[in-house]
Amino acid sequence: MPRILRIINRLNLGGPTFNAAYLTKYLSPQYETMLVAGMIDPSEASSEFILHDMGLKPVYIPEMYREINPINDLKAYLKLKKIILDFKPDILHTHAAKAGALGRMAAHACGVRVILHTFHGHVFHSYFSKWKADAFIKIERHLAKKSTRIIAISEKQKKELSEDFRICPAEKIEIIPLGFDLRKFSEDAEAKRKKFRDHYFVADDEIVISIVGRLVPVKNHRLFLHALKNVVGRTTKKIRAFIVGDGESRSAIEAAARSLEIDYTDFTVEKKNATLTFTS
Repeated sequence: MPRILRIINRLNLGGPTFNAAYLTKYLSPQYETMLVAGMIDPSEASSEFILHDMGLKPVYIPEMYREINPINDLKAYLKLKKIILDFKPDILHTHAAKAGALGRMAAHACGVRVILHTFHGHVFHSYFSKWKADAFIKIERHLAKKSTRIIAISEKQKKELSEDFRICPAEKIEIIPLGFDLRKFSEDAEAKRKKFRDHYFVADDEIVISIVGRLVPVKNHRLFLHALKNVVGRTTKKIRAFIVGDGESRSAIEAAARSLEIDYTDFTVEKKNATLTFTS
């Protein structure tokens, strides 16, 4: 039976965890699979429950974090090599940047025949300074040469990888959109809408605008706040805005709301009406 070793940066809340979990769970029994994961940052919520609900038990690399740390990264690389040599995968599939770098280097050193990498996003803009982004681009070009195929999740991402940042030729990139079970968002929609509005004291004549995602710079919550300020200042309709999520930029987003004179509340602390509500 062919073996697949899958490596993911970390099990934080987000699409990559679902993708890695579904592939690990449902490629069986045609393939024997193993899932290896790094560690979440203190500011992030865990998505381990997704794997637990599926009966999956990942192997953790305690030294593998998102941030670059030469000592920890070397330890993680050596542990990945040992896992590869013990498990002897026919296919190694990495998800996201850190896992993609350490995993692909380890797989190449161990002679794994098929090496795949999925870009769930990238850090080539909006995350770092230009010189740092350029360094990551050069690293990814080098890693792409060690990869059998690069997997993009959309046509736009394939264009960015092949044309905008020239990570690898277009013919080396396969597009595989992420598969999610979205039924829960359409089932009992009216009941869920009422439950939400009742919980957050939203009146029938109030219009709700929301942004859902991790509170990190690349999500650009500041743009959402400026848009909210603009809309509220130009309409007589009653507007309520909700920021759903949490993360490292929480305090910065609150400070931006104050500077724009947008009244807000942290609903986990004070349950009251406000133009802007942080739900966590």
